[in-house]
Amino acid sequence: MIKIGMMIADRYEILEKIGTGGMSDVYKARCHKLNRYVAMKVLKQEFSENANFVSKFWTEAQAAAGLMHPNIVNVYDVGEESGIYYIVMELVEGITLKKYIEKKARLSYKEAVSIAIQVSMGIEAAHNNHIIHRDIKPQNIIISRDGKVKVTDFGIAKAATSNTITSNVMGSVHYTSPEQARGGYSDEKSDIYSLGITIFEMLTGRVPFNGDTTVAIAIRHIQEELPSPQEYVAEIPDSVAAIVMKCCQKSPDRRYQNMGELIADLKQSLITPDENFVVNRDPDSVGGTRMVPDQELQQIRHRSTQSLYEEEASMRLNTPQPRRRQRPPEREEEYYEEEYAEPEPDEYEEEEGDDDDDSGMERVTTVLAIVAGIIICIIIVILLGKIFGFFSFDDIGNRVQSQTDSTLSYLGDNPVAVSPTPGAQTGSQESTEESQETTEPLMITMINVEGWNAEDAKRSLMALGFLPVVDFEESDTVMAGTVIRADLAPDQDYEIDTEVHLVVSSGSSGVMIPLVVGSTYEEASSQLLAAGFLVNRLDTESAAVEAGRVITQNPTGEQKAPKGSTVTLTVSLGVIGNKVQMPNLIGLSPDEAAILIAEAGLVYKSAEEVNNNEVGAGLVCYQNFSAGSYVDPGAFVEIKISKGAAEGTYWTNAVIEAPTSAEAPDYVPGSSVRITLVSDSGTSLLDVTTASFPQQTGNIYGITSQYGTITLYYTVTLPPATITDPATGELVTTPGETQTRSVTRRIEFMKE
Repeated sequence: MIKIGMMIADRYEILEKIGTGGMSDVYKARCHKLNRYVAMKVLKQEFSENANFVSKFWTEAQAAAGLMHPNIVNVYDVGEESGIYYIVMELVEGITLKKYIEKKARLSYKEAVSIAIQVSMGIEAAHNNHIIHRDIKPQNIIISRDGKVKVTDFGIAKAATSNTITSNVMGSVHYTSPEQARGGYSDEKSDIYSLGITIFEMLTGRVPFNGDTTVAIAIRHIQEELPSPQEYVAEIPDSVAAIVMKCCQKSPDRRYQNMGELIADLKQSLITPDENFVVNRDPDSVGGTRMVPDQELQQIRHRSTQSLYEEEASMRLNTPQPRRRQRPPEREEEYYEEEYAEPEPDEYEEEEGDDDDDSGMERVTTVLAIVAGIIICIIIVILLGKIFGFFSFDDIGNRVQSQTDSTLSYLGDNPVAVSPTPGAQTGSQESTEESQETTEPLMITMINVEGWNAEDAKRSLMALGFLPVVDFEESDTVMAGTVIRADLAPDQDYEIDTEVHLVVSSGSSGVMIPLVVGSTYEEASSQLLAAGFLVNRLDTESAAVEAGRVITQNPTGEQKAPKGSTVTLTVSLGVIGNKVQMPNLIGLSPDEAAILIAEAGLVYKSAEEVNNNEVGAGLVCYQNFSAGSYVDPGAFVEIKISKGAAEGTYWTNAVIEAPTSAEAPDYVPGSSVRITLVSDSGTSLLDVTTASFPQQTGNIYGITSQYGTITLYYTVTLPPATITDPATGELVTTPGETQTRSVTRRIEFMKE
């Protein structure tokens, strides 16, 4: 039983529960050995008691622990303690792709392709290590706060499907390949199919096949052709639609044959989206007779010979095996043909079968004895060296590991398959990190983003693995917000995480970005909003900068940028010290929330019921401190409980601009304006006075009518008037009066 505050393996302190799934619960933990936060996935009790599942879980989890890639939620450690089976993973702050799609309804093709490239690169790294995910879906893809896309649940997905755990398979039936739905063999191309369905959902906001039951959906995957995403969103480029259709062919032979082919087409679709460059595999030519190139023939011959040798060695351990005719070197081609021909009666010496079986067993026994002797000798030498000071303690582990790897390589086994016991797995992260230092840097190819929208360019470059930095430049010829140039040459290879500086047009009437580094976040945000910019906040711990103050801003200050651009502020959390981190209460029952609040050393204050379309009735839908933020011990926590979505309700997050000269010729920019927003049902949704534009309404939910009215009230002072007094005939000057005038705008709310 996992409890908050308990210590696992004398290393991992459980801090809070951050998620749950069909097979496991996920906790946030602190690794005291490396002093950092990690995520711990703990198997639920019913699966921990299944020996067959646990065995497969170990094999796959330890294989996944060997994967290190920027687009994979990396596995650091696996272990078992007191019946608790766990995986220690990289902690990623962000949301799942599923939630991201739900929030945005659907993604632009450029954003969808950019995300797909990052996902594909992570899957490719796994496939190169002979690991198949088998459960690719938006729920297993995380978008971090800095825009990185990471694939999670490697290994455990394969362990689950290998053990025929129905709940897990059925939960992913919308994304399952036809061969998985049939219960047949699945390989790397099954992941490609599931990724194609995921791209389809990103582009259209829906899955292609739905039904009343999971079985009905699975049958549709097997029998029905995939509809084109262009049927739902006409503006999707032809090349992107063709990529999706090729990924989702019923026959694996008609899909992309590996992730490298898919990544190449995805990158090409960012550069030339309207070109027809996707090459579909012709099923007739695939199934027909064709000439085999010499190079491929050599590879086939090598694989066939190796496969036959392994099969022969395996069979000798169990049954008598006839002896195969020796291949003369000069008749290599004939031998290749004869291997697949019907054997002639005189090819075998039946009477010598038993002797050959005995000799085969003797050879295997001899090899194993030699290997065992070598390992024993190495251990003795190392122990003697340790006693007499020839080797350091660190050298012992390294040399034993090196010799073990060499021995396993000699035997032809996968080293990951021969894993240490679960309890001996602790510390695998450090050795993995050390081995990473000796690998070649990952190279990525720069694309030509000249003429792109700056936000699209940033997302696409981040998808490839670059770190975009934006600088603005005034231009009379290039539209505001458009990339003028980049400092890296296109089609050239660079190391991953290389900075690329984008020079973006601020137009001819850009607004100067205030320099806010060193200011408090409240001051910085007010200055930027007053200047017409939107603000994005990122928090980070810093011992050098006082908590609450801005460490960096991107774009930097004192340069012009288009009004409405987003400025990202990195804000210091200071030294966290004795502050406590706010747990995530969203989606929990009130009782569970109260327990977590108390365990965190905070005080449960109040709760009220409200309508909410995102969280089910009876569960927490709001907390006054954001999850993950650091607060003082004893702080009061307020929560709100969802009553469920109100029927026929709407929501808005509108951006309100200042009165225009066409609407209000007498409005003086910079003067105060009262803004009201009233729904057609008569509910007042907003009433605020401000001189800063644009203004955002913020997220307003539970609106009971589809339309509303925005009213902008502003004051005008009329000039003094001179009139003739009819009684005296004298000229009289009257002071100018102040009048309140208004501008109204209609607004349509979005359906919840």
